[in-house]
Amino acid sequence: MLGFRLKIIEGQMRIFNKNKNKNSISLVLLFVFLCAVANPAFSQTEKEKDIEKLLDVSGILSQLIYMQDTLMNSMSMMISGSFPKVPDEFWKEFNQLIGEKEMGELVSRIIPVYNNHMSHETVKKLIEMFETPFWEEWKKKMPEISREAGVIGSQWGKDISQSPAFNKKMDELIKKYDLEKINKKK
Repeated sequence: MLGFRLKIIEGQMRIFNKNKNKNSISLVLLFVFLCAVANPAFSQTEKEKDIEKLLDVSGILSQLIYMQDTLMNSMSMMISGSFPKVPDEFWKEFNQLIGEKEMGELVSRIIPVYNNHMSHETVKKLIEMFETPFWEEWKKKMPEISREAGVIGSQWGKDISQSPAFNKKMDELIKKYDLEKINKKK
């Protein structure tokens, strides 16, 4: 694809050099073309721009950053479990593995989901709603609420899975369906 784009640019340059009397028009057209080729976001639709704005004003972008933190925390626990001795320099580099570029890729993957499920008019109305002062408090508090609720949910899952009553029910269910027998290695 890049080779194809370069051939088009080379062709544009040949045309530009042959028609020096049309210098300014060709230069402007070449500039517009190069911007479109070099920056795919240039062709982003108004609706897609509004969806990106909606992700920001609704606080969803903050939630995506929370997802990033959750992923990195999970990965760091796996690393710590496998490698008890890790130098501080490793963690400094580790914490930079997911940056703006990667988060931008996540947003670019999410935009089509909104694009498929919402009309442009709905997106605009949601932006309007989320830009009200009422939602400002929600946006500020939602990441912390999600973190705290996530910790509570994790603890709940741990408590349930470690409870004798749950484990007794699980054992009974395994026996009822004879899972040990049907999964016995031969």
